[in-house]
Amino acid sequence: MNNEAFETAKKNIITYFKGVRTEWGKITWPEKHQVVLETCFVVAIVFVFTVFIYVVDIIFNALLSKF
Repeated sequence: MNNEAFETAKKNIITYFKGVRTEWGKITWPEKHQVVLETCFVVAIVFVFTVFIYVVDIIFNALLSKF
């Protein structure tokens, strides 16, 4: 790679990271309370579905063991 191509690549990388820094400042971060609340909802939903699948598995095992 010649020197001119290297300088062009270097400028492109610098421009890219300047753009990343600009866009990073535009991010609206959620409040801590919202993150905690939504995390609790996700954990609760996963728990409910896990229990549901476990119960359905028990039912199918009971039904299929009779055959």
